[in-house]
Amino acid sequence: MNPLIPTVEDLAADAVTHHYDDMIAPTGLTNMLGTVRVDHDLTALSAVQFPPVSQGLTQTAVLFVDGRLFASYGVAVTHEWRPDRVVRRATVGELEIETTTVCVPGRTAVAIDIAVRNTGATDREVRIGLSAAARVTRSADAWLDAESPSERDTATVDGECLVFASADAAAWSVQGLTGGSAALSGVAELPDAFDTGIGGNGRGGELSAVLTVPAGAVSRTAYVQALGLSRDDAARTYALVSADVPAALSAAQEFWNRQLRAAFDPADTEFSGALPLLDTASEPLRRLYWWAVLGVIWFRRDFAGNVLGRSYDTLMPNYWGTTTFIWDYSLSSVSHALLDPDEMRAQVRHWISLDIHSHFGTSSLTGGPVGRWYSVNDYAMTRLVHDYVRFTGDVAFLDEIVGDQTVARSVREWATNWKELRRDTALADYGEIDNLLECVSSYTHEVASLNAANVWSMRTAADLAALQGDETAAAELRAEAEALLPAVIERYLPGTGIFAAGQPDGTLLPVRHCYDFSIVGTTIADDLAPGVRDDMVAFFQRELQTDNWMRALSPWDPDASYSPRPDHQWNGAYPAWPADAGRALAALGAPEVLTAWVEGLSRTANQGPMGQAHFVDEAVPGINGGARKAPPQLPYIIDWACSSSGAWIELVIEALFGVSVAADGTVRAAGCVAALDPHAVLRGLRVGERAYDIDAAGGITRTPGR
Repeated sequence: MNPLIPTVEDLAADAVTHHYDDMIAPTGLTNMLGTVRVDHDLTALSAVQFPPVSQGLTQTAVLFVDGRLFASYGVAVTHEWRPDRVVRRATVGELEIETTTVCVPGRTAVAIDIAVRNTGATDREVRIGLSAAARVTRSADAWLDAESPSERDTATVDGECLVFASADAAAWSVQGLTGGSAALSGVAELPDAFDTGIGGNGRGGELSAVLTVPAGAVSRTAYVQALGLSRDDAARTYALVSADVPAALSAAQEFWNRQLRAAFDPADTEFSGALPLLDTASEPLRRLYWWAVLGVIWFRRDFAGNVLGRSYDTLMPNYWGTTTFIWDYSLSSVSHALLDPDEMRAQVRHWISLDIHSHFGTSSLTGGPVGRWYSVNDYAMTRLVHDYVRFTGDVAFLDEIVGDQTVARSVREWATNWKELRRDTALADYGEIDNLLECVSSYTHEVASLNAANVWSMRTAADLAALQGDETAAAELRAEAEALLPAVIERYLPGTGIFAAGQPDGTLLPVRHCYDFSIVGTTIADDLAPGVRDDMVAFFQRELQTDNWMRALSPWDPDASYSPRPDHQWNGAYPAWPADAGRALAALGAPEVLTAWVEGLSRTANQGPMGQAHFVDEAVPGINGGARKAPPQLPYIIDWACSSSGAWIELVIEALFGVSVAADGTVRAAGCVAALDPHAVLRGLRVGERAYDIDAAGGITRTPGR
């Protein structure tokens, strides 16, 4: 019998062994209240933050063994991540040290169990020391920069703990080693302008515990950090967690197994919907699907003070905490519509109430805008409303008034806003590098991708208008889409598989980027001549595809020398790009290229939730056959996990199983998954009030009992 629901053990990452400052992206943990970065040594943590309390990328709990900095011993450290914990282990002489780190469920705290085994023949004492720091603050504003706010704290000793407080006493951190002692560091006070990222890391004090470790035995202590809005709040949380750290570890395991079960159970109220079960004997296919599901629920945030009650962040654990990007959220659009439609509805309503042409996302702390305009926003919002309506059957949503007009009217405005962006041609000008891909200087202005998306958006708006009975508006939108289509196709460069981006001076700049391939391929594939489709697939295979990942930009593109950022350049790709490219391959008539790629892609699902970017092997050797996650340090500035994992759920449902759900809820299926498993079944796909089972042959039946 095929397994249907994963556990934390099923989603455990491969063990990674490394030395000091190897190119390993530090892992992250979350309990859906906050996040923490788990660093390279055995106990160090960074960016421990539970909104509204933040402290930037401040590092704390740096390990000393018998008075010597652990990192200076030069020994290898092995990290083993899984959703509920990170286990780190190393050997120093006759000592085997193993630590287990968790974000404590239901608490604004992180805990580390520290176990020291003496492999020697005689008993000994071992001094465990941690250099502790905090820069906690509670900003009155949204976290408007990539790194969350922080400030210099004051530190005091309270028994075994160090207590850190912001200047206004609105944010607190209590840190301690159970059964240990605490002392201030004695380091000279740091200036207000101290920068943790460049100048070093603050030292508030030292935590220490002396363990008596018999020969062949294990002794333990535990580190706990608790954050709060008052000293009493933080101290109470510290006391509760430190009293029973093993219970916190067990609770984290059960918490995450519960989240995984709930994601597939429509009767469980943890989410307002549920994802379909994948019943398959194909281990690579199952691995990719489970990886994608984890990568969506991983970003749920239910902290007190969240203006939406619940939201889904975009990155973690380093950057843009509490920010939801419209673009990234839309890349998991189908996933949100299936898994948590109530949250999706609230999020979409919130964005409609703002000016989507003035920011790239919003803060869950304030509800206010964050960042600059992203050119994709009109397409992204159209996609979100379309997916919400067709999968939930909530057609009445289109008639709701948000702001000063109906949702349906907003959709039509997004679908036609491209007209306001034209210069001297029929196509929209989508601005400069910072409005688009940020690190590809040639991908600017009249790009093929978003202009093709305009054709799709007008057709989609027409379908929604027809659903409401407005055939006049539907006909007008379809006519405009047909009129725009030739101008998009004219930008194709015959025989190359690529398109040109029009520049303000009238020149046409060839660009060899995957975003053109994926968006053109998923929006207007049926409008392209067979030869064009074939050329596009050949280009993808020749210049973008790798065995286990892909390049976002062709290394034959002159702009490949512009930036080392691997999310959009030659040396790697953003996590949604392989999934979207796979959907494009199927739409362009090359499903066999997709199915042959699945096994290699599945090997990259071996390092926890998918990262903001993974390197291709030519840039950085992979990890156990998977494309390596890129790290956060300069010049890469890439986060460890990214919410667009849901794009892979869409790949499985809409490309591999070939499921097509119309605006009115009509379901069809004609996929290619049989090449991977002729007996595969997608069970319990919810569309409106009904649930369907989809088999590999395209058969559609009502799910028994649902």
